[in-house]
Amino acid sequence: MHILLIHQAFAALDEPGGTRHYELARHLVRRGHRVTIIASPVSYITGHPSSLPSGSEENDAITILRAPTYHALHKSFVHRTLAFFSFMFSSFFIGLRVREVDLVWGTSPPIFQAWTAWLLARLKGVPFLFEVRDLWPYFAVAVGVLTNPVLIRMSEWLERFLYRGADRVMVNSPGFIAHVTGRGAKRVELVPNGADASMFDPSDEGAAFRRSHGLEGKFVVLYAGAHGMSNDLDVVLDAARLLEGEPHIQIVLLGDGKEKPRLVARAHEMGLTNVTFLPPLPKRRMPEALAAADACIAILKPLEAYKTTYPNKVFDYMAAGRPIVLAIDGVIRQVVEAADCGLFTPPGDPQAMARAIRQLAADSEVARAMGLRGRRYVEQHFHRADLAHRLAELLEAMVSQQSNNPTPARG
Repeated sequence: MHILLIHQAFAALDEPGGTRHYELARHLVRRGHRVTIIASPVSYITGHPSSLPSGSEENDAITILRAPTYHALHKSFVHRTLAFFSFMFSSFFIGLRVREVDLVWGTSPPIFQAWTAWLLARLKGVPFLFEVRDLWPYFAVAVGVLTNPVLIRMSEWLERFLYRGADRVMVNSPGFIAHVTGRGAKRVELVPNGADASMFDPSDEGAAFRRSHGLEGKFVVLYAGAHGMSNDLDVVLDAARLLEGEPHIQIVLLGDGKEKPRLVARAHEMGLTNVTFLPPLPKRRMPEALAAADACIAILKPLEAYKTTYPNKVFDYMAAGRPIVLAIDGVIRQVVEAADCGLFTPPGDPQAMARAIRQLAADSEVARAMGLRGRRYVEQHFHRADLAHRLAELLEAMVSQQSNNPTPARG
């Protein structure tokens, strides 16, 4: 089976960002399939050109094609939209040249690339899998990024069109199911976010990483991920100010994003010496950063919409065996509480976050036990290999059903 994935924000292990799709592709290859990925040459985390060109790997079973894209992911909404549309068109023309495709897999956000995937699937006469990684435009409207009424109506029309037009809709969080079915999706499959537990060693204390960043002797609280509007990292800075009297606690913000320059400037204005900003790391190096942490932060803005999410970083934190300070309510809170691997703090509340960090720092053995419970829970319920097996069975069933009811292929 040859699978074509259209994914502007795709990241391989040697790039910063979520590598869910790369890891899933490798499992599909081990199962005997081929995967071609059309991706942007611009990192969605840094906004800079990717260091990885087009190429093939895994004995040529994974092919990554880079589609020309307008470089503006960290600029204004208009510029970002131009970047999305440029990828939508360039990926379409590249996709036309990919031959012997059995299934096209489109993913959102951005939602525009999913239209490309739908059109390619129809032109090639193969099934279309629409994967929903977050509820765009619902999230964009909720956070205030998308405000124009005309654009909102157009985006919602496209969202419903894709839900109705997909052969299957796949979601990565159970919190999304009601939304997509309420807007026309008929066959919905859950393949949740998770983690490859084998990438992480919970016994590793990250000594080299600590030395290289002056973190020896500290209780390190790490946030790893995007520094954007949704991530609400001002709350982390406000919590850090409340912890200034406890110099053994150091908060580390690792990653990049549109808001990072402003956050760095604000931390400087606040005179915070207990906050360290670090650049993003490729996924291959994230285990050493997480090993250096004593606890990890997951945070989103206090919006009703975000109660539906399963953030990737939470599962990586759990796989690394680190306790979580969770400032996200909803379905991911249910996971953390079921695993008993962290402390929930109400989103938007720096005082509660500071109390949770202080509580974990006061008893490192209790914190350590929390983290190990999270590791066990991921292995049992959210291990990437098990989720990849579920995905492979879904794709194979879609192709098998298509072969039993063939339609003429046109490319």
